[in-house]
Amino acid sequence: MSANASGGSGRLIRWLGVASLPCVLAVGFAAAGGWLSPHRVTQNTMLAALRGVDGAHPGFRRNHAKGVCVAGWFEGNGQAASYSPAFVFDTKRVPVIGRFALAGGMPYQGDAPGKVRSMALALKGPGGQEWRMGLNDIPVFPVSTPQEFQALQQAVRPVATTGKPDPLAVGAFRTAHPWLASAGKALEERPITSGFENDTYLSLDSFVLQGVDGRSTAIRFAMVPEEARFADMPGKGKNAFFDQLDEAISAHPLRWTLVLTLAGADDAVNDPSRIWSGQDKQITAGTLTLTHLASEAEGDCTDIVFDPLVLPKGITPSGDPVLQARSATYMRSFAERSLEKHPRPAFDPAMSPSEKTGSESVSSEKAS
Repeated sequence: MSANASGGSGRLIRWLGVASLPCVLAVGFAAAGGWLSPHRVTQNTMLAALRGVDGAHPGFRRNHAKGVCVAGWFEGNGQAASYSPAFVFDTKRVPVIGRFALAGGMPYQGDAPGKVRSMALALKGPGGQEWRMGLNDIPVFPVSTPQEFQALQQAVRPVATTGKPDPLAVGAFRTAHPWLASAGKALEERPITSGFENDTYLSLDSFVLQGVDGRSTAIRFAMVPEEARFADMPGKGKNAFFDQLDEAISAHPLRWTLVLTLAGADDAVNDPSRIWSGQDKQITAGTLTLTHLASEAEGDCTDIVFDPLVLPKGITPSGDPVLQARSATYMRSFAERSLEKHPRPAFDPAMSPSEKTGSESVSSEKAS
């Protein structure tokens, strides 16, 4: 294999963290969506592909297994109300339950600066309405369909003899998907902030605002931090990012601005692997404030399925096939883990300093 191919293979392997988004592809199968065939992608083949990469960890989410619960509120500012009557765009404060997590299916993995981070939120509106969202700190998703996602998982799974992905399999995947080069470049060059608390999180998938006047507007959205820092990485330790988040939220409320990006004429609305134009119109729609952190052992986020198709009146899905896959995935994942024993999570704000060093978590990981 050439040096260029080898380097590309290494980048693709690092994308695995992207392929394990908390709210992204996994058991993608929804016959009603029209993109599933039992001869191509099935529940069993997708689950097998995921387990082949990170192994089985009963009781944990199949992706973004290491996380912590958060709570606070969201307050709209009315600036997006002309595009949609959704409750989030009103000027009233609504409660929020959420979760921060690291990409991947390893619940006791160590924190690393380049690891993909996620923010999952459930905004609670009147009359039982909700807007559930899963956002990630990457600019683009590296594949555009559930079929490609499964193929990627199969390409990067470790082989028994080396414990690493087969370079030939990775190279073959790259050859079959040449457009990955541009997505990979964007992922490699993304700015990395110093922690969960000052990172920007993006929807990746597209949605549609439905106005009362009948107008439809395709959007992507992001939570932009009050202040982003690109230095002062957290100290050493298996839970360094989670420790820093705990310290930050204990010191003062953490805030993000909800920014909507309106699709331009040339933007690929139904393909999450395509970056939109930097000239697109943006609207600042409100402020997210998070004030409390809780372990998943007793936190309110533990039993929430952050299904991106749980949408309020005035917001509908786009034709992005990944959305259907995500929805089916989370429901299946929840059904499985709800029947399993819930081990102690890797991070708990109530842990003692010695526990937060990670020694107990390492033992648990080896045992699993």
